[in-house]
Amino acid sequence: MSRNDTSSGLRTLLVGLDGACLPVLDPLVEEGRVPVLADLLERGVSGPLESQIPPWTPSAWPSLYTGTNPGQHGVFDFLTFDGYDWSVVNRTHVREHALWELLAEQGRTSVVVNVPVTSPPRSFDGALVPGYIGPESPPCHPEGLLEELRAELGDYRVYGPRGVEGDEQVEWYRRLTRMRGAAFRHLTERFDPEFGFLQFQQTDTVFHERPEDAAAISAVFEAVDDELGSVLDRCDPDTVIVASDHGIGPYDPDEFRVNEYLRERGFVETTRGGGMPSWSTIAPEDRDEGTPSEDRTLAERLLSAAAAIGLTSQRMGAVLSRLGLAEFVLRFVPRDAVRAATESVDFERSTAYMRSRTELGVRINLAGRDPDGTVSLAEYPSVRDDLVEELAAARTPDGEPVFEEVAPREEYFEGPHVDDAADIITVPAAFDTYLSASLRGGTFGPAPESWNHKRDGMFAAAGAGVAADASLDGAHLFDVAPTVLCSLGVPPSERMDGEPLPVVDPLPPDAYPAFDAPSTRETADAAVERRLTDLGYLDDT
Repeated sequence: MSRNDTSSGLRTLLVGLDGACLPVLDPLVEEGRVPVLADLLERGVSGPLESQIPPWTPSAWPSLYTGTNPGQHGVFDFLTFDGYDWSVVNRTHVREHALWELLAEQGRTSVVVNVPVTSPPRSFDGALVPGYIGPESPPCHPEGLLEELRAELGDYRVYGPRGVEGDEQVEWYRRLTRMRGAAFRHLTERFDPEFGFLQFQQTDTVFHERPEDAAAISAVFEAVDDELGSVLDRCDPDTVIVASDHGIGPYDPDEFRVNEYLRERGFVETTRGGGMPSWSTIAPEDRDEGTPSEDRTLAERLLSAAAAIGLTSQRMGAVLSRLGLAEFVLRFVPRDAVRAATESVDFERSTAYMRSRTELGVRINLAGRDPDGTVSLAEYPSVRDDLVEELAAARTPDGEPVFEEVAPREEYFEGPHVDDAADIITVPAAFDTYLSASLRGGTFGPAPESWNHKRDGMFAAAGAGVAADASLDGAHLFDVAPTVLCSLGVPPSERMDGEPLPVVDPLPPDAYPAFDAPSTRETADAAVERRLTDLGYLDDT
């Protein structure tokens, strides 16, 4: 593919480190484990980068690469809803131009590797290999690019294999990281772009899977540092920008179960016979379906009888876990028997509920919007006010507020897609409390993860045109895209919510063509949903 005649090699490299933040990175710098990143931090400018609400991958990366808030681009969560039905989001749900598409409007070529929520890719001048939330073999741009990479590199995967543990799991972190760097170097040689965007996902994954394993965390960041060094040696960009979508850090030991709290206050109704319970950790392929039919029938009758007297599968799960029998039961008791006793939110009968914990909000069952909605439009304001008051009053077992703010969605989002957000946004205090949408028999209980997302990520910039003494006070996720565009002498879009950070010379915003949204939205495959469940992003209600 030909390049614009005015370009002269890779001018700006944007490196995405999912979940990275200075409290995690600084100790690695001090220990000498990441010399390339340390050099960038020393000779450039760096500081915290405030993420958006919600600070999770599927919404935050589109905000970073479009420069707009979720109310403008339309993605608020891993999930998108149609009434009570949901599917996992992808690029067809992002209703705004990515920065590489705006660059193409200005005749600039880009190479984009492993950025989340970019599958299926839109056409532009350059190359794109999708990352997280896309399928294992995602469609790439141009067509046939993935096959080319696999032939050239020997292998290229979006995800590591499921079920690996120990040293093998750590080695897969390294292997996936090396694949990203190798793919990016190959594609920059092939397309000779002015802009490159290389994202590393394992810097987040390791904290979800091995948060207390210092050796595994070091292994991931050392591998990223090695690949970044090789990219800089090969491409020699004028400007290097490093940014993350959010931070990460330790959480309190107890989770707060929003739907249990709302049920106690009369907002949530429940039913039995839903999906597998939240204490189920046995994948379908690992279950023993050879149980004799008479034993299966007996088990189903016993579980159903227990449910009839209030002993739901969630309460049975707590008892079985204390006895060390939970996995045994789930491996051999038939799925239908467990489902028969599982308690879940009855969305049709509930006044309000948390449908997905990672959208950080509560939805009101509004008539005319949801099938069989229970709240009329006239009742909506008072119901929302009551919910805000009840949620703001929630306290941890230590008596501290669960939330630092509970507010209507309009206080966080603006744009044509605000109505797709949860009705009430719930921001955990200091992001120290894990929120759950599951029903587990109590308002508080042990959190499934000891580390999770924090509000502040990181930003760093270095290069001949970077003002190393510039202040990053107030730097926000929305500012990354306009900053990248200005580093290339391209004006930001007037629809962007962010502004160029003072590390580069600013340009006034310009008008770009309206976003041409696809008429249909594609859905993710089941394998993607299983991986999100493995990482704790999806849970049963």
